[in-house]
Amino acid sequence: MELLIGQLLIIVRRMWKYRWLGLVMAWVTGLIGAVVVFVLPDRYEANARIYVDTQSILKPLMAGLAVQPNVEQQVTMLSRTLISRPNVEKLVRMADLDLKNQSKAQQEATIETVTSNLSIQSSGRDNLYILGYRDSDPETAKRVVQSLVSIFVESSLGATRKDTSTATTFINEQIKAYETKLEEAETRLKEFRLKNIANIAGDGKDSAAAMSELSGQLERARLEYREAVNARDAAKAQLEAEKARGGAQTTMQSLMQESAVSVSTPELDARLADLRRNLDALLQRYTDQHPDIITTRKLIKDLEEQRKREMAELRKAAMSVPSAGPAGGTPAMQEMVRLLAMTEVQVASLRARVDEYSSRYAQAVAALKTAPQIEAEAAQLNRDYAIQKRNYEDLVQRREQASLSGELDVASGVADFRVIDPPRANPKPVAPNRLLLLAGAMVAALGLGLFTTFAATQLRPVFHDADDLRTRVELPILGVVTRLVTDADRARFRIDLIRFSAGAGGLLVMFAVALTVLAVQLSRQVV
Repeated sequence: MELLIGQLLIIVRRMWKYRWLGLVMAWVTGLIGAVVVFVLPDRYEANARIYVDTQSILKPLMAGLAVQPNVEQQVTMLSRTLISRPNVEKLVRMADLDLKNQSKAQQEATIETVTSNLSIQSSGRDNLYILGYRDSDPETAKRVVQSLVSIFVESSLGATRKDTSTATTFINEQIKAYETKLEEAETRLKEFRLKNIANIAGDGKDSAAAMSELSGQLERARLEYREAVNARDAAKAQLEAEKARGGAQTTMQSLMQESAVSVSTPELDARLADLRRNLDALLQRYTDQHPDIITTRKLIKDLEEQRKREMAELRKAAMSVPSAGPAGGTPAMQEMVRLLAMTEVQVASLRARVDEYSSRYAQAVAALKTAPQIEAEAAQLNRDYAIQKRNYEDLVQRREQASLSGELDVASGVADFRVIDPPRANPKPVAPNRLLLLAGAMVAALGLGLFTTFAATQLRPVFHDADDLRTRVELPILGVVTRLVTDADRARFRIDLIRFSAGAGGLLVMFAVALTVLAVQLSRQVV
């Protein structure tokens, strides 16, 4: 610690030798700083407060019907990107700041100056923005802030309407493209179904499911046929027994003819009814050229022809029953004749059904080899058609939402910009802070004076101690010659100290007086 204190004392003694040089540098720096502080022009600030209301009564009412952008995020991003070069150039023209510019360099300098003096402050969640500008002329500052408010509002509305128009144009182009794709997919699907109409099930089932259903229908038909045959044989046996007791054949013939007239095919009638209902539903959605409508109509035509054939066979079977004998007979025999006629008709009907199902089953087995490939192609075509149709319907829905969103923006606006405080210039200058600058000039003068003396000691060092000299030159010192200080020297040292103290004190007094004058002027402005 003593060594450090000793080194500091040595440095101070060296700096004392060049004290006048440091004092002169401090005075020069102080005078220049004071002059600069008093010469700097006053700068006035104009500002305006804007509240952006992003809440609208239409938002909850139009939820789910229109696309509602994040208005708060848009306004926040707009406030951050408002001070851009295009906006500043527009602001310079609106505020007539370019009237005195004679060259491109002056124009660029004006733009840079305006950009550096503009400010936008946000209060966060309150959506309150403060636009400010500083200039040496308060009217110019006010005019610039007024123009900035106009740009702030116009930029928000124009950007939103442009986005809506661009989105609508893009969606319309995509809808046209998907309309072409959808027509091509429908054409391919129609051609495929017409080409393979005999191998495609109308209800959309695959070959395995159709084969399983046909097999089940065939087994049920065979079972019902066997049951009907057994019932007919039992009726014949009872009739033969009754005939031994004298039955009536004429009655049986008439009853069988009556039954033949009233025959029907309930299963085919039910299928035809289902297909006709399905056809009515398809006609409400598609045109007559749609593949599903063409396929359904062909199936209806085939079933109607099959129904006519079965009805003819049933009537023929009923009429071919032989006579049972002369007219007359007991009521029991007449009932047996009626029962036999009904069983004959039922046997003939079930026989035709078994034959039809057997034929269908054989055709399904024969077509089973090519069915997987046809089903795979049909699935691919249906999948492509479904994808194109879904995308087309989604795009149409999005177009309606975009149109409704644009109308919503026009009706309610993106946001409501409310000018809380109109542009106003503060009549009192806000810059420069002369008290702070003058205090800084004083500190800089004192610091530069001390630095000058220290630099002089480093450039031309002076040694006041033999040990310091021995340490610096690293040579042995043989002796030291002492200088005697006389009374005249002491008097001269006192006068020199008084002069230096007066010079340093005068510098401090000058800054104190300047600070006092500035403080008085500022207090008068406040009053």
